[in-house]
Amino acid sequence: MALGGLVGVFIRYGMTRSTLLLGALPVNVLIVNVIGSFILGAFAVLSLQWNLDSKYVLLVAIGFCGGMTTMSSFALDSVGLLDNKQYSLMAINVIANVGLSLGAIFGGRALTSVILGALR
Repeated sequence: MALGGLVGVFIRYGMTRSTLLLGALPVNVLIVNVIGSFILGAFAVLSLQWNLDSKYVLLVAIGFCGGMTTMSSFALDSVGLLDNKQYSLMAINVIANVGLSLGAIFGGRALTSVILGALR
């Protein structure tokens, strides 16, 4: 778990070190949250289909994805937008992070299920 977390944290650090903006909307955290959610969704299907040992679940799901994704940075970005009276951007940030992360979970699960079905 710690090894997965270490790798995930370094990826998140690299992605969030500089500020990527879409207009005035910070998207670094959005990107890592969506990618991490997609990986987690895909891994959830793999772990069930392949009956993976719990050590792999700890390594990838809790360690890597937990280290890479970041709820606290998402919340901090949202509050910063609110403090700067950028209410529309704050709403977009919240909707995008939650909506796209949920969509990425579903997408990762669906794509992995299709691929596994094609391999049978």
